Amino acid sequence: MKTKLLIASLALCLALPTLAADTKIIFIAGRPSHGPLSHEHRAGCLLLAKSLAAVKGVVTEVHTNGWVSDEKVFEGAAAIVVYSDGGGGHPFLSGDRLQKIGALMQKGVGLGALHYAVEPVTAKGNAEFRDWIGGCFEAHWSVNPHWDGDFKTFPKHPVTSGVKPFKTNDEWYFHMRFRDDMKDVTPILSAIAPASTMNRGDGAHSGNPAAREAVKSGAPQHVMWTATRPNNGRGFGFTGGHNHLGWGNAEQRKLVLNAILWIAKSDVPANGVESTVTQEELMANLDPKGAAKPPVKKEEPKK
Repeated sequence: MKTKLLIASLALCLALPTLAADTKIIFIAGRPSHGPLSHEHRAGCLLLAKSLAAVKGVVTEVHTNGWVSDEKVFEGAAAIVVYSDGGGGHPFLSGDRLQKIGALMQKGVGLGALHYAVEPVTAKGNAEFRDWIGGCFEAHWSVNPHWDGDFKTFPKHPVTSGVKPFKTNDEWYFHMRFRDDMKDVTPILSAIAPASTMNRGDGAHSGNPAAREAVKSGAPQHVMWTATRPNNGRGFGFTGGHNHLGWGNAEQRKLVLNAILWIAKSDVPANGVESTVTQEELMANLDPKGAAKPPVKKEEPKK
């Protein structure tokens, strides 16, 4: 009798549907940086994490000051999104963190980098970022001007689901260093950079002959892209995000939210991730940088 009950219990367990684990997404927000409403890493991550809250089966955690509070939180993570300063101050370049992130990448964890976080340094992180997310900002090759990105068309990709054409002013980095032959890299946001983006002299971030020639030729500049890795891992880079108010643009926000779901291997809704952000929510959680100064009013010359 006991054997029959045991067999029946096992059969019942096998018949029941297996409950899927939640999709865990870790946000890493960098330390305070720049002036008010610029590089609002913490506020931006909290806003994006809250916008994902309506997606069934997705859980998010936001960690501040450039790293997680406890590295055990990486256990079971489907994706990591970093929004921080870059260059020599990139949080992933501190200590042995690059190796720790690399170990997660080998497990197929997704990685997304926002704005300055797409820039490691050439000697450390450049090769890794191209492997993990498909491309990165490279000093003396890439440039970081402020300009109006006018995005009129998008490729057919889960990340672009439901996204309509939009135009925003931001510090759109371009002329990125991608994998050779753009292997397994898909440009998502591309636009023609105006000649004004090359008004500065040559420098580590401001200009170089190759970037000038690319702009002169009218070649589309890719400012967001996705990539896949041989182990089925996924990544994306989004070079906007300098201007915090850009997250108030529904199309920009949807595009990045879609990308976060995609790198986490979660299904992107047919119409993309729908979200609303109020003015109060947009202005919440800002870093204590002081109030933005109002524009100086110019006096009319006396006649």
